Amino acid sequence: MRLKPGALLRFYSLCGILIQGSQGQFPLTQNVTVVEGGTANLTCRVDQNDNTSLQWSNPAQQTLYFDDKKALRDNRIELVRASWHELSISVSDVSLSDEGQYTCSLFTMPVKTSKAFLTVLGVPEKPQITGFTSPVMEGERMQLTCKTSGSKPAADIRWFKNDKEVKDVKYLKEEDANRKTFTVSSTLDFLADRNDDGAVVSCRVDHESLNATPQIAMQVLEIHYTPLVKIISSNSWPEEGQSIILTCESKGKPVPEPVLWTKDGGELPDPERMVVNGRVLSISFLNKTDNGTYRCEAKNPIGRNSTEYVLIVHDVFNTLLPTTVIPSLTTATVTTTVALTASTTTSATAISTRGTYLTNEAKGAEDAPDADTAIINAEGSQVNAEEKKEYFI
Repeated sequence: MRLKPGALLRFYSLCGILIQGSQGQFPLTQNVTVVEGGTANLTCRVDQNDNTSLQWSNPAQQTLYFDDKKALRDNRIELVRASWHELSISVSDVSLSDEGQYTCSLFTMPVKTSKAFLTVLGVPEKPQITGFTSPVMEGERMQLTCKTSGSKPAADIRWFKNDKEVKDVKYLKEEDANRKTFTVSSTLDFLADRNDDGAVVSCRVDHESLNATPQIAMQVLEIHYTPLVKIISSNSWPEEGQSIILTCESKGKPVPEPVLWTKDGGELPDPERMVVNGRVLSISFLNKTDNGTYRCEAKNPIGRNSTEYVLIVHDVFNTLLPTTVIPSLTTATVTTTVALTASTTTSATAISTRGTYLTNEAKGAEDAPDADTAIINAEGSQVNAEEKKEYFI
């Protein structure tokens, strides 16, 4: 029997619709990642479905749900949504053993399937820092180890000292007994230094399961060291009659005991003027006998240290500068120095007066006892005096 052209066209069109419908019946799934202990949602969708059943099965090929009917007795598995176009289930309190490939099946002829891989992240345990014994002596080698277990994949460990990252560290990764998770450790190795006393050393564990909130362990360092000593003077130019205060600053851990003051290797010679109050040495009414080397010594149970200060007491008035006579010249230079003490300062100001004068040889007076007399006698007319004058600027 032959079909008419119009009936034949309608037949081919119907076959095309059936083929297109069959091709559209294909399940769609997505891979899922969940943190251990969390809830995984598995969804299977079909764009076009002619009342064909959907099914979820686990990695062991056990059926979990067939349409809206639960097949596996597991209280953690629940139905979220069931229709001709979707089958969604949830798995709560996910464990590492739940990880694997899950299958959604569409029961057409033949059966069509889609795979979804469930990845379970192992959460690293809170890290711990070991290897620190308090206190640590300066110069000793310190080895601090930070360790965390149970991470999947292996966690990352970073070290910080006072919020500044320390790069030169050792890292070790080991597989746990369950062959799924990892134990990671990192070691920070350095020599104890007094500058590290009170520093905060932190170990930070980063992992994708922590949602950008790292786990941190901290350790405050306690370093013991010998005292560091220096002397501070209250007067940079001490003069006779003044006073001076010498302060001995000492820093150490444990805190140094009261300091010991000595002068020139012995006890302070004048306790009435040289008074020690804690770390401060006060000397009143300075004189030349106070010149010398003053030592401050501080000690603690770790050791001792000292420093010195050389005291030079200066004259209140500068002495008269000596006259320099040059034999080859017929004139001499005289500089008269006057010392003035200002009322608002203890330093002396030297004023030099300069002029012209005639030497004994110039004025021809053999009886002039000194240069000043020569100057006075030279006032007036002298033979050849003009040639033997010396001018000062």
